Amino acid sequence: MAEVLVITPVKNSIETTLDTAKAIASSTVKVHHVIFNDFSSIETKTKLEEKKAEIGYELIHIEDLTDHPSPNYKLVLQLSQKRALKENLPLLVIESDVVVKPDTIEKLLQALNAQSKLGLIGSVTVDESGVVNFPYLKFKGVKEPVIDTQRSLSFCCTLFSLEFLKSYDFTGLDEAKDWYDTFISKKAIELGFKNTVLMNTPVWHRPHASRPWKQLKYTNPLKYYFLKFWKGLDKI
Repeated sequence: MAEVLVITPVKNSIETTLDTAKAIASSTVKVHHVIFNDFSSIETKTKLEEKKAEIGYELIHIEDLTDHPSPNYKLVLQLSQKRALKENLPLLVIESDVVVKPDTIEKLLQALNAQSKLGLIGSVTVDESGVVNFPYLKFKGVKEPVIDTQRSLSFCCTLFSLEFLKSYDFTGLDEAKDWYDTFISKKAIELGFKNTVLMNTPVWHRPHASRPWKQLKYTNPLKYYFLKFWKGLDKI
């Protein structure tokens, strides 16, 4: 029986997505992995279908559920919360530009079971050399193996406790936003939960591999902010 429901929202970037899926499949604990294909290309959709039995994941095509254009993170979170509550499992988001180690999920679950009233537990992100990178640069100088934080967690690799899932209904998420890392992090604190980052359980993160236009934030910030504010992309 699965110990955790793992979800991966996907928008193209098929090679990194398959890396993510293979790493999850190699975990030391049994997981139920669901990939949500959010209006990817035909090529990506076909490849995901071809590989699902070989790697071992459930595949849901968002286009079968809504005609709302990508990103559909709100819908993914809502569907996942319902599934997690039905299966009585904590929910783990592992995004398609993240590669976990075989024991990453086991360590996240151990951390969850070691304390009460935990809301979110995140794994710190690192680059290929093991150096802390975006979006956890704010914790780069931290020496402690595990920290409690009032600051926003990223959903790169973040576990939602079952207790928190039962306390806040994701149907209340703001329609106007694209991403909910900051809002849900704050909501957990507001409801009396603790949020934790495991500095001793790093995951490899290739920032924005699934949405290459966001790389403009570092290479061409003027164009990035034009797209963000003028075209209303990347609303948080």
